[in-house]
This record gives sequence, structure tokens and C-alpha cells, in this order.
Amino acid sequence: MMEINLTRVDYTQVGVTSPKSLSLLPVSGKTQKIAVADHKGVLQVFGLKKGEVQSVFKTQPGHKISRLELGGPVDGVRERIFVASGPEVKGYTKKGKNFLSFDTNMSESIESMFVEGSDLFCCGKFMYNHYRDCKDTNFFLSGDEVSDVICLPTNVVQDITPILACQDRVLRVLQENELLYEVEVPGPPVTMSLYGNDGGEDGTEILFGTADGRVGLVHIGRTLMSCRTRMYWEKNRRDQPNHRWELPNDKRNGGVLCIDNYDITADGVLDLILGRDDGLVEVYSYDDSDEPIHRHTHTCSESITSVQGGIVASGGYDEIVCSTYAGWILGLTTEHLTKTVGQNEVIASSAAVGKITGLKTDLEELQQKVMSEREKYQQTAQSNTAISAVPSFHINDKFVLNREDASYTLSLELQMPIDNVLLQSDVPIDLLDVEKNSAVVSYSACHPEEGNFLLATYRCQANTTRLELKIRSIEGQYGTIQAYVTPRVQPKTCKVKQYQIKPLSLHQRTHVFDDNRPHNTLKLTGQFSQAEMHSWVCFCLPELPEKTPPGDKVQFHFISTFLDTQLECLYSKGLATFRSDNISTISILKDVLTKEATKKKVRLDITYDVNEDSIPYTLNLIHPKLEYQLLLAKKVQLIDALKELHVHENNLEFLSPEYRQILEDADQLKIEYKRQPCHLERLYGMITDLFIDKFKFKGQNMKGRVPALLEVLDNYDLQTLVQFFEQTQ
Repeated sequence: MMEINLTRVDYTQVGVTSPKSLSLLPVSGKTQKIAVADHKGVLQVFGLKKGEVQSVFKTQPGHKISRLELGGPVDGVRERIFVASGPEVKGYTKKGKNFLSFDTNMSESIESMFVEGSDLFCCGKFMYNHYRDCKDTNFFLSGDEVSDVICLPTNVVQDITPILACQDRVLRVLQENELLYEVEVPGPPVTMSLYGNDGGEDGTEILFGTADGRVGLVHIGRTLMSCRTRMYWEKNRRDQPNHRWELPNDKRNGGVLCIDNYDITADGVLDLILGRDDGLVEVYSYDDSDEPIHRHTHTCSESITSVQGGIVASGGYDEIVCSTYAGWILGLTTEHLTKTVGQNEVIASSAAVGKITGLKTDLEELQQKVMSEREKYQQTAQSNTAISAVPSFHINDKFVLNREDASYTLSLELQMPIDNVLLQSDVPIDLLDVEKNSAVVSYSACHPEEGNFLLATYRCQANTTRLELKIRSIEGQYGTIQAYVTPRVQPKTCKVKQYQIKPLSLHQRTHVFDDNRPHNTLKLTGQFSQAEMHSWVCFCLPELPEKTPPGDKVQFHFISTFLDTQLECLYSKGLATFRSDNISTISILKDVLTKEATKKKVRLDITYDVNEDSIPYTLNLIHPKLEYQLLLAKKVQLIDALKELHVHENNLEFLSPEYRQILEDADQLKIEYKRQPCHLERLYGMITDLFIDKFKFKGQNMKGRVPALLEVLDNYDLQTLVQFFEQTQ
């Protein structure tokens, strides 16, 4: 395959942008115009001529614009611009005429929107509304937060079929105002796109991107589109939606915020273009079996909120137009903006030279203006009546659990450079290394007895607008992490963001539960409402909706990202049942729920059923992880001795293949060991908790036997450990 060469060109900067707030209008002449909306409420359309921005129109500032979509006749040209601001949707022609101002009367602000012919689909956090010709047609209340909405093309699929991407890891397929069925996806879906921009041959293929960086293609069964009842679907299981492929996130890149389909490789087949929240723009082509193959990656320093393929700057040259969180509009173009002369000499094109000259002039003018304004500020600040205006700024933050390494990613992004971030925690946590983090970290002394377990300061380099941190918590210990974010502005100001570490913080929502495992059961009865129990469960577990789901009973399933144990929560008014194959999970729930009920002065009757088979089962789940960490620690201990031997001995053939392999992989082993600090101690802690919790439910305190347990762990053998658990009385 030919290598893709893309060159970055910055076009302009607008205000802060939301995801999917940029689109390219259809080709007019040789190039396309860019439509972009920002948080200042400004919609603008502009083109490019000889590298210079040529404005078509620009609206007056107003309320924050959260989404921009193009619309037009079904199976026709999409050239009308629709923007959502609060509960209102406005429509503009490509020349800037405002032809529509429609107040949806939604009680929530519109977060996502899709336009298909005369049908408008709007979603708030939980509410979905369908309007036809500006008349309210259908309504649906989602059980969890909605991230995106899309509709299958009505020129191919006859029925109106909207699909909601929801935070509880499902795509909800609707028919009119009813839920037809749910499609489980591997992570919380953030964005969706029609495969090939038209949904494939039968219009039923959907691309999705998740908050934890995965991408997939799901096919909605054609027969399902005409079925009106759930019963029909149950009978036609063969027509269930199926996953065509899924791209894992092995490199642990950022979440996917936007997707586009465009032939950037010029091979006659549409390519897949992704924009991620860690600043990566990726291009994938498809092989003969229609599986995606990675072709190109471009790294920006800010979140990519929109990607669109098209022809913008120069006719005949394809490019990927991107918008960033801070409002930069840039192009990754196939046009060569430099020419090679001779062997090494590189000269810029005449257009680039002209642009550089213009930028130098603009820079000089800005420097003069800054100096002038600074002098005015200094003079004003010296007067007795001076009042400094505190600059306001918005923080784009994300706190997401990663299943791959059972850690939380905390990302903080500003429109302006970050000076420093102070991290404070009242709960024990570990800070893990992040390769792309260039900030310098320093730790301050803490006093855990005063409830302060961590105090770390990250000093950022100049022009750093985004900082990413990795945090690992300990289940059973809960509290709050506070991030004090200080940008490089005058006068100095700071914003505080709080993030909750929950008692079962390393558990993740799932829709699969294995009933064949040995389970321990906890049953609570008492004078509590369903909403009260839901609030207590929300306090214990992540990824749950704030609102109590509808229905007489609520059921959730979770999986531990660290141990792969599972948990079932089933509760209604006056009754709650919890099942898990890990007795420590049940113990934590019992302690925390009892404490929360006591705060509310609610009396709970507690019954539990401990399954003895669950103990060896959990130890077997821990075994491969513990064995791997013990072997890794042993290898790292041998590295220095082997290196010293290598210095004195030229020929190492006398060493065993295992030792030679350790020497070859020395750097990688050290990096891996450094990346997982305290991992072995964590596993020891989990086994110790398992031991204490087993006997706690029998009314016995076994803390005195912990030193004997640690001796067994120091000479680890799975069968010996299981016997120790079984023989201890």
C-alpha cells in the first residue's frame, strides 16, 4: 500500500467547539465551504482562496451551539445548515439566510441532533423527541444518558428508525415511540455514523465510537425494520443485529469523538477517518474482507471535535478538515506545500511564503497591541480604585474507567495554556505513568490521619492545553479527588473540579451475567423506596444513571475490570438482592449500604448466603495475574546481575535461553514494571481481604492469621493457598 502523506495547515480559530459542530458543504465549483459553530453562539461559513479565509456569512453571538447538522431532501443534496442551541433549532441556507427558528419546548437543552428530510431528531440528556415538519411526533425517555442520535436512511429503509447511543453501553433502536431492541457495544458509545455515509447497501450498517477508544460496525437486520412488535423479533432471532468487526484500543488511545467516511487514499473506496479526544486523527482503509487496516495517524495537541473529508483549499487535492476543542480549524491536506530542490534543500511554495509573510505581519501587530494593553493594565492596577476582573474559563474534563488496565483516565483541557494542576485526594490512590504526559510532577508530604492521602503538583510546559493523568484506586476505600486547575492568565485564577472514587470503583457496566458461577447472595429488606435504594447503589458503583430507571424492578450487571468477577444488583421498593462470585464485593456493599441507610435512619434487615465454592473460584481468577506479577518481579530483580555478567563475559552462550531472553527484554520489562506500581501489593491485599471477609460472615475475626497468610503468599502456590483458606478455622 502507498504511504499517505498529509500536511497540516491551520486555517482560522473560532470559539470553543462541541463534538460534531463542523461540516463541509457540497462542492461548489472546485472546492467546498466550511460551516462551523461554537460556544459563543456564532455560526460561520467560509471558503479558502490562495490560502486566505474568505467569509461567506457569520451570525451574531448568542447562546452556546451544541450541534451542527446538514439537511436537505431525502436522497438529495444536503446543503441546508441546522444548528441546535439550548432547546431551539435554527436553519440557514448556504448563503446565510435564516429560514427556520424552531423552539422544540424540550425541558432539556439539545445535546445531539440528526436531520433526515423533513424529520428532525433531537436528544437532551435522557429525552428523545422526533419532529416532522416541526410538529412533535414521537417521544422516548431513555434509561441512561444519550450521547448521540442517528436515523437509518429513509430512502432505503422505509420505516423511520432512529438509533440512540447511550452511556450504559447500548445502542437503542426505536420504532416510533417504543424501544424495539438494544444492541450491546463494548464501551460507552459517544458518536455514530452511517457506514459509507449511506448505511451500506441496505442502509442498515452503523459505525460507532466509544469513550474508551473502540470503534465498531454493527448491522441491523433488514427484516427487523418492518416488524412492529417485540414478539415478532423474538421469533426471528436470526435477524438480530450482529457486529461485523471491532477495532480494539490496544495502544490505549483516547476516546472517539467523531467519525467520517471519505476516500482520502484516492483508491476508489471510502476510508474510515477517526478523531479522538487525545488529539489523534487516524485513517483506516479496508482490506478485501472489508476489515479496517490502519494507514495513517496525525497527532494534535488538543481534542479533535469534528473530522470531515473533502476538497477545501485547492481544487483536486483531498484533505481532512478538523476542528479542535479550543476552536482551531485545520486541514490535513494531500497537497505538497514544500518543494525539494537538490538532495536536502526544501523550499516552501509561493502560497506558503505569502501566508508566512502575512502571519509575521499579524504577529507583530498583535505583539504591539499586547504591549499597549499591558501598559494600560499596569497603570490601572496601581490606582486605589482598581478592581481586577477574574477571567472565566471552561474546563473540558473526562474521568473514565479503562477495562484494559483497571485504571481511571483523568483528562483536563482548556482553551488557554495550563500553568499547573494540583491533585489532592482524601482516599489512597496510585498515579500511573502516562507516556504522552510532558508535565513535571512533584509530591508533597501528606498526613493520612488528617484525611489527606495525596498531594501532587503537575507543572506544565508552555502551550500545554491538555493534561492526561492515570489513577488507580483500591476497592472498599472511597472518597474524593480534587483537581485545582490554574491556567496561564493574569490575574491568576484557579478552578476546582471534583471526582468521586466509589466503593466499587473498578466495576464496569455489562449486559452479560453468568449464572453458572458460584455466587454469594446479600438480601436487604426494609422501609426504603426504590429511588432511595437506587441512590445508595449509585453511591457504591460507577456508570449508573442519576435518575431512577422506570419500572417496578431495577436490574444492573457489573464486571470487575481488575479480577473479572461479576455482580448483579436487583432491587425494588423494600427489597434489594445482590449476587457476586467475589465475597469481598458483597462485604463492601453490605458495609456501605448499611452506613448509608443509617444516615437516612432506615432500618435494614440483612440476610446473606455465602457459597464456599466461590472462594477457590475467585482465587483461580487471581492466580494468572499473581503468577505473572511474581514472575515479572523476579525477572526485574535479575536484570542488574545479568547485565553485570554481560560486562565481564563477551560470550553468553553458557546462559540458559530464559536468562538471555531477560537480557534482551530488559528495557521493556523495566518499563512494564514501572507502569504497574504496587500491582503485586494490590493482589496480596485482595487475597487478604478475601480471607478476612470469608470469616467475617461467620462472625470470626481472622486478622491475627494474616501474617501466616503472607508467609504462604511469599512461597506462592495456588493449591497451598486454597488449602490454607479451607483448613483455617
